[in-house]
Amino acid sequence: MIRAAAGSFCAAPANRLKALEISLPMIHLHHCVSARSFRPLWMLEELRRPYQLHMLPFPPRVHARDFLGHNPLGTVPLLVHGETRMTESGAMCQYLAALQPEAGLGVEASDPAFGGYLNWLHMSDATLTFPLTLVLRYTHFEPPERLQPQVAQDYGRWFLARLRAVEAALGHGEWLCAGRFTAADVAVGYALLLAWHLGLEPQFGPATRAYWQRLRQRPAYQRALAAQHQAALDQGVPATPSPDLRP
Repeated sequence: MIRAAAGSFCAAPANRLKALEISLPMIHLHHCVSARSFRPLWMLEELRRPYQLHMLPFPPRVHARDFLGHNPLGTVPLLVHGETRMTESGAMCQYLAALQPEAGLGVEASDPAFGGYLNWLHMSDATLTFPLTLVLRYTHFEPPERLQPQVAQDYGRWFLARLRAVEAALGHGEWLCAGRFTAADVAVGYALLLAWHLGLEPQFGPATRAYWQRLRQRPAYQRALAAQHQAALDQGVPATPSPDLRP
């Protein structure tokens, strides 16, 4: 599936956007429905940048063995942009924001908010998403004899304890850093999406619940959901969100 840009970014002239599309190689994103690869997909929609979406069944290392030739880890995301190959979703958010600074989704190194911006990008996966993957694994993905309810419960509490940092940050504004929506919000937003799939939303703090609703209402978020669903149907891949799949 190839998605074309739906307009200019930050009111850039149409001819400038056209020149950008011609001069830069197409971005290819290998993706499973609502997996970590949703972060760069959402970013691409925020940027209204053309991309080609390659859908894979989850987990690809099991159900799409040919994909190992592209990524030996057998995981998504894999983003290919010319000679650039990336497998970390948080890094992709930073990379894509830097490709189009005019869009305002990044934070410059000279900005006092730069350190906080980087911290949220890294925290989104290492601190917030990681425990949720253990909840998912030991509640649903392991064979019955290997399910570990206590492990899942402990890591669910671990996630909610770390989510206090988001709740505290949102006491100072609607977005996490720089006084505006940035790639950091996309990165952390995916962790909230995964937590929502796991039924943890009722335990979000009030500021985090309101933030999650703001994120879900963004047109680019809605476009990303629609894009992955249609691409899954077009490419013959199950359209069920990866966190909702059961062995």
